Amino acid sequence: MKQFLTAILILLLGASVSMAQTPATAKPKAKTEKAAASTGTPLKKDGTPDKRYKANKTTATEGPKKKDGTADMRYKANKDAAKKKS
Repeated sequence: MKQFLTAILILLLGASVSMAQTPATAKPKAKTEKAAASTGTPLKKDGTPDKRYKANKTTATEGPKKKDGTADMRYKANKDAAKKKS
C-alpha cells in the first residue's frame, strides 16, 4: 500500500511540475506605438514612446489637477479645455 501511495504521489508531483508556466509570447505593437514611430518621436527600446521628451507628453487639460491626477473643474482653464474637447 505504501508503494502504491508513493507512486501516486510521484505521478501527481510530476504532473504539477510539467504544468509550469511558459514564457509569454511577444505581443503585437499597439496603434499608439506605431503612430509614435511614424511621427519620428523618440522611442524606448521596447518601441513605446519615451515620456521624458516633450514631444511624447500629452496633456488634456491646461489648469490645475486634483490629487488623483484628474482635471479640477473648479477652474476656468479646465472648463474651457473640456468644452473644446467635446
